Amino acid sequence: MALFQLRDKLKNSSPDLNPRAQASVIYHDIFEYPLTEGELIKWEVGREVLKNKKAAGKIIFKNGFYFLSGKEGYTFKRLLRERNYINKVTIARKAGNILNHIPSIKGLFITGALAMNSADKNADVDLLVITGRCLMWTSRALVLLLFRLLGFPTRKFGDKNEKDKLCLNLWLDEENLSWPSKKRNIFSAHEIAQIKPIINKDNIYERFLYANRWLKDYWPNSVRIIKSKRRPKGKMINLMYLIEAFARESQYLYMKRKITKEVVGKNKAVFHPKDISSFVLAKFEKGLSGT
Repeated sequence: MALFQLRDKLKNSSPDLNPRAQASVIYHDIFEYPLTEGELIKWEVGREVLKNKKAAGKIIFKNGFYFLSGKEGYTFKRLLRERNYINKVTIARKAGNILNHIPSIKGLFITGALAMNSADKNADVDLLVITGRCLMWTSRALVLLLFRLLGFPTRKFGDKNEKDKLCLNLWLDEENLSWPSKKRNIFSAHEIAQIKPIINKDNIYERFLYANRWLKDYWPNSVRIIKSKRRPKGKMINLMYLIEAFARESQYLYMKRKITKEVVGKNKAVFHPKDISSFVLAKFEKGLSGT
């Protein structure tokens, strides 16, 4: 009888977690994402995150997951979303098989909730694309044309039905991998640390992480970051500069009237008008205070 009682206690207990682990559970609760024991270690927050702060909130461990008291239903939600992940990641890999043949595409990465093996049934497939130097807009035009010809559904401006559509919402030139200082926070650090590579040419994944090694201040155990060598810069033909300039200008003119909060630059494009970072940061601060 004692063994069964011990088993039940371990299945449903209030663990004595350190403040950084508690803060991690609080952060992931914002996304309705309970953590396993291994994930609790991987996503333990950095020391500076809790500087002059204390994590608050009762945490429960049950059926292999850590979650805030009263949020047991999130474990069921997570398991359902993991089932949706398989189909959506298959779509992303098929897209990667095509883009892998384009020389200017250096990297293709799964981002967002899908990168955490989690996805709502009706969600799209968020992707980050990194291109060769001075080839971002030319590559984007080629990719969109190729997907249209092959019948790959891509999410467009104003789409209400986004289910299983490729959302190419973030484009970077390989010369612009570092996240802007004013955008560096616990949310953006997590978004970068969680990405999953599908295409990784010239160690672009490792280079991307190294360029954003500041993320270790927020999530020190999340990823292994090493300094990676890259190939020497090749000479660009003047014609390529002209083609890239034309591709950038023509696409900008097409989307100019639709731009709200999107970022459209020479070597970076962010087509995701809903910036939820402020919301997440506010919720996290509120969670830490226990209110």
